[in-house]
Parts: sequence; C-alpha cells; structure tokens
Amino acid sequence: MSNELESHIFVTLENPLKEKGYELVEVTYSPRKSGSELSVVVDRVEPISLEDIVEVSNLVSAILDEDDPIEEAYNLDVSSLGAEKPLKLDSLKDYVGRYVNLTLKEAYKGYNEIEGTLEEIREEAILLSYRDKARTLKADIPLNNIARARLAIKF
Repeated sequence: MSNELESHIFVTLENPLKEKGYELVEVTYSPRKSGSELSVVVDRVEPISLEDIVEVSNLVSAILDEDDPIEEAYNLDVSSLGAEKPLKLDSLKDYVGRYVNLTLKEAYKGYNEIEGTLEEIREEAILLSYRDKARTLKADIPLNNIARARLAIKF
C-alpha cells in the first residue's frame, strides 16, 4: 500500500513543485500508531531557505487537502537535501562559484578528499580553488577521478 501511495503522491506533487522551481526528490509515508508521517524532500540549485520550506509546505498541504490520498491523520515533514547535499557529477556546471567537497578515486597531491571553490568546468576536468595552509592553490581534477561530490560549508 505504502509504495503505491508514495508513487501517487509523488506524481501528484511533482509538476506543481517543478512549476515553483523545485525538484521533488523523495516522498516517504510512515504509518505509525503514535502518528503517521509524510516526508517530502525537495531540491533546487539555489539554496533553500526556511521561507522556501514554508512555501513548499503550504503548497503541498493545499494539494494534498484537495487530493486527500491519506485517510488517517498524519504529520507533514517538508525538508531539503541540506546545506551539504550530494551533487550529481553531470550537474556540477550549475554549482560553479560554490564551495564543494570532492571524494577522489585516486589521491591528488596526497588528498583523497578535497574542498574548495568550484572555479570552472571543462570538457574532461574541473578547476578547483582550494586552501593549503595559508596559500590558495588551483587544482585541475579530471572528472573521471571524482567518486562523489557534495556542497560544503566553508569555515
């Protein structure tokens, strides 16, 4: 039941959220005796603020009130992938200028993991500006050497 319900809700919400500039990432329904929960996770290239979450919550609530796919009472939890969300390698171009964390397949100058500002995306490599002690350096990292990428918080 839950998978069909989640699929129905996903399809119902996907286009209205896309029209508002959000990508619907995941819908999870957890029926519980102490109170069921519907979790909706959204994303977009630009950072998602608390006001954005409120906007999405109001939109989702209105749509689900009209569609009424869940008979029992439930709590709605709307969230984003977060400040350190994982990035798809084919979408790195959307994050030029942002601070990222890269996990590498093969070490670069002794680093298996490297953080810095994504400066440029080229055909087969990226240019990353990173700090090594007090110096700012540039790393030319082949795309095929990146195992995982995520946004990072700069301290």
